Amino acid sequence: MDTREFNKIDLNLLISLQVLLEEKSVSRAAQRLFITQSAMSKTLTRLRSLFGDELFTRSSHGMQPTPRAIELSSGLHGILGDISHLLAGPRFDPRSFKGEVALALSEYIGVALLPRLTAQLNAQSPRLDLRVITRIENPLEALAQGNLDFVFHVKQADYSPEYRVETVGGGPLAILIRENHPLATEEITWERLTQFPLIKLYASNREQVEIQQNAASRMPMGNHPLGTLEISHLLTALEVLRQTDYFMPAPAFLLQQEDATAGIVGLQLPRGSDLNIEYALVAHRRASNSPLHNWLWDEITRTIRDLRTPLQRKMRQRITATSTGPKH
Repeated sequence: MDTREFNKIDLNLLISLQVLLEEKSVSRAAQRLFITQSAMSKTLTRLRSLFGDELFTRSSHGMQPTPRAIELSSGLHGILGDISHLLAGPRFDPRSFKGEVALALSEYIGVALLPRLTAQLNAQSPRLDLRVITRIENPLEALAQGNLDFVFHVKQADYSPEYRVETVGGGPLAILIRENHPLATEEITWERLTQFPLIKLYASNREQVEIQQNAASRMPMGNHPLGTLEISHLLTALEVLRQTDYFMPAPAFLLQQEDATAGIVGLQLPRGSDLNIEYALVAHRRASNSPLHNWLWDEITRTIRDLRTPLQRKMRQRITATSTGPKH
């Protein structure tokens, strides 16, 4: 492309020409452009010099465009429209979008969030490919490198300014066990929990630190005396719970999913050990002007708000029904 011709052109001249073509009057064009009539006349003189044509002639019906001006008008509107579109950025149409978005979240969050979220996204953007990663040690680093688009995780105490962060809610931890488990017969204590094998749901090292820092008191389970099962597959962990005497500390909102947790009940943590964990949605500031990412951000946060209130009530009912104290 030879850019030397562009040196002759002032974009304001093209805008002025478009207004003159629409108004066919120097004075009215000056009013629309918020300049004096004298300045508008000087602009018309520059336009005539640029195009080597009178462009407008006076008549009893006002200024009339010359054939050259009419020729210019056929392409000028489209050119200015393209420039306006370029500066404003493309309009995002979810229905026509085709591409992939990568989201990192733990499986227990996915069980609660993804059924509703994927249904909504598919209805609005049927060709969107959503790639979900449930096990990753450094999700924020992956965001910074462009390998992830969003992270949904336990909220950290601090974030770098390069990240966009929104707290999306929180909830307590609970002790999940099978129905008719021996633990359900008496009040839960840490000492009683040491008498049963433990399932540890996978959490990244950073999430484990954040859980401990946010806790009212740490769960004394670092050196559990009986056997433990560490696993990242939630549905497998739930099946183990249903068929054994294992117990599993987990976010209480898992109990919202009645089909997945059928045959499983939740107990409150031992007295004085209530842990309330906050979660955050995170994206990199690099994508702050991306229509796609802003649309998805709104859809994810809206889905979380829609899920939160009625299902939290159901969750509390399933916990309190099995944690009211000793049974006789």
